[in-house]
Amino acid sequence: MLGEIPKDLKRLKRKDIDNEIARVGMIAELDAVNLYEQMAGSAQSAKLKKILLDIAKEEKTHVGEFETILLSGDKEQVKELEEGKKEVEEL
Repeated sequence: MLGEIPKDLKRLKRKDIDNEIARVGMIAELDAVNLYEQMAGSAQSAKLKKILLDIAKEEKTHVGEFETILLSGDKEQVKELEEGKKEVEEL
């Protein structure tokens, strides 16, 4: 699990801080998705499993929120995501 922000935000350029915060938020939310889905896989109770999977789904929404913020502030990221999509389609 993510215990601390992986970059020293004080060392970044002011214009890059929000992008890095959004990335850290995405990492934390994806970590939470993995945790809840793993716990759901081990849960004995169907009710608990259902709740854990519902929470994991909510965390995926949070990933999308952070991604939206990131993509509005980092045009290079937008370009590279498009490049990644093209590479997958070519396979």
